[in-house]
Amino acid sequence: MQFDRDGNLLRAWGGPNDPGFLTTKCVAAQGCEWPNNEHGIFVDHNDYVWLAGNGGGDHQVLKFTKDGTFVMQIGKAGLTGGSNATTGGRNGTPLLGNPADIEVDPTNNEAYISDGYMNKRVLVVDGNTGLYRRHWGAYGRPPNDADPTVAGPYVPGQRPTSFRNPVHCTRIAKDGLVYVCDRVNDRIQVFTKSGVFQKEYFVETDTLGNGSTWDIDLSPDSRQSFLYNPDGENNYVWILERLTGNILSRFGRNGRNAGQFHWVHNLATDSDGNIYTAEVDTGKRAQKFTPRDNGNGSGNGNGNGQNDDEDN
Repeated sequence: MQFDRDGNLLRAWGGPNDPGFLTTKCVAAQGCEWPNNEHGIFVDHNDYVWLAGNGGGDHQVLKFTKDGTFVMQIGKAGLTGGSNATTGGRNGTPLLGNPADIEVDPTNNEAYISDGYMNKRVLVVDGNTGLYRRHWGAYGRPPNDADPTVAGPYVPGQRPTSFRNPVHCTRIAKDGLVYVCDRVNDRIQVFTKSGVFQKEYFVETDTLGNGSTWDIDLSPDSRQSFLYNPDGENNYVWILERLTGNILSRFGRNGRNAGQFHWVHNLATDSDGNIYTAEVDTGKRAQKFTPRDNGNGSGNGNGNGQNDDEDN
């Protein structure tokens, strides 16, 4: 669904309820397997629309034009090969494991896949062919598919050597740093584009359940000074200083009213500093927040990064 900034619906396409879509635009026999559950969505620098699927048997990422014309599929529905698979999918692309999200690097058209709800890795593929380039797990090491719960549950304050499911997002900053949401471990790990580990930030580390780091986007100022992290377990949006990971502020709280959240799941910013959030489960809505300052993301007019009314 495509909206303008005022929330007016401009177009919509896809899935079994779009008449003719699965028989003319996304045909399984032609390599397009629409997922049972669409999860991540990303519009790249060439206006291609990328979708991930994380439902039962969904192990694919799809690429479309903005009007819904199928371009390419990575992976294959119903087939997975673990976190070190490099081929085996459609047209020689890597097999996936319930991928969560996608980000495309405009500098070289490489697609970074958060792979994801079954696998435990960041996977990089060619944005034109979908063919394998590289992948890595936590701390830039080869990913390990062993169930981390066998070694014990998440413990606040520990530094787990593996991602836990889901690896929920990947975001690329203009300076080339790659930010990865390790959701249930309550942390954001930072890498170079080649997968070399740089640092990690922990957010509200006593968060159990579904974890605190659900998504990331960056402020639109030239230095991209701030990270915005929607936390669907605690139902806040955290504002972090990007270079240090220090938590500066937050907004939102649990609830159904305007400005409140129920399972805030995804977040995006625009060039004016507006923040758009999406809620899942029974939240079922998107909300738009406008900056109270000059759009640099600091939260108020004094520029000190503090929000003096966190629950509004």
